[in-house]
Amino acid sequence: MTGSALPGPGAPLAAGNTRVKDARRLSRRSVRTERRLFLADGPQAVEGALGVPGCAVEVFATTAATARYAALPPAAAAAGVPWTLVEDRAAAGLSDAVNPAGVVAVCRSVDRPLEHVVTRGHRLVALLADVRDPGNAGTVVRTADAAGADAVVLAGHAVDPHNPKTVRASVGSLFHLPLALAAEPAAAVAAAQAAGLQVLAADGAGEDDVDDLADAGVLAAPTAWLLGNEAWGLPAELAALADRRVRIPIHGRAESLNLATAAALCLYASARAQRRGRAPGHR
Repeated sequence: MTGSALPGPGAPLAAGNTRVKDARRLSRRSVRTERRLFLADGPQAVEGALGVPGCAVEVFATTAATARYAALPPAAAAAGVPWTLVEDRAAAGLSDAVNPAGVVAVCRSVDRPLEHVVTRGHRLVALLADVRDPGNAGTVVRTADAAGADAVVLAGHAVDPHNPKTVRASVGSLFHLPLALAAEPAAAVAAAQAAGLQVLAADGAGEDDVDDLADAGVLAAPTAWLLGNEAWGLPAELAALADRRVRIPIHGRAESLNLATAAALCLYASARAQRRGRAPGHR
């Protein structure tokens, strides 16, 4: 894809333009997978993509969005990324948001091999097994970033992290920390354990209480939190591979917590413990 580094005087591209139509095809997972490209929609996502060398390929923006997000065109120019003006209808066609922001970047896929993402020296990792909802996945990525996690792994029959809803829900965090895809959740668990991380399975029926583990200093050890599908949680055989099955206490009448909330509580419990000191005797 080509374009000028800064917005030029030419007419904005229409929705029927070949480059715009080519980018619009990235709304399909099969095309994203084949081409190793995806769309980052909105100013936070575009800013995040521009902050990763070599990630953004081209930015499409309306004239109004170019003026509204005035810091982005110079950032694109500094990164050597073309900034291409498009008509409102063209920008809307590149977004699945109800109210499109008018700025979308074509980006190279950000996932990396599992062995490059889960490594020794990491202290906090989120392992998501068979998580299907793009909003949940993006929110967990955002939460992991906020908690200072080292990496996120999407394993099994998981949502595509480059899904537009996932990218938008991450609010730029998709570009802030390493992410891997793993075909088998068991392989992700094994990789974490081989890297010296204790694997804690978040399970409503778990034998251990997260508060008790925090009090005992267990959460100060390097940890990978294993979280399951939104509807059915973790399969028993997968949870059994973890070092511990951990429940979050429910003090009220709610039946359960949703995935994103559970992930936030678990990740922040570990982040707090790790910042207060290491637990002796834990690998």
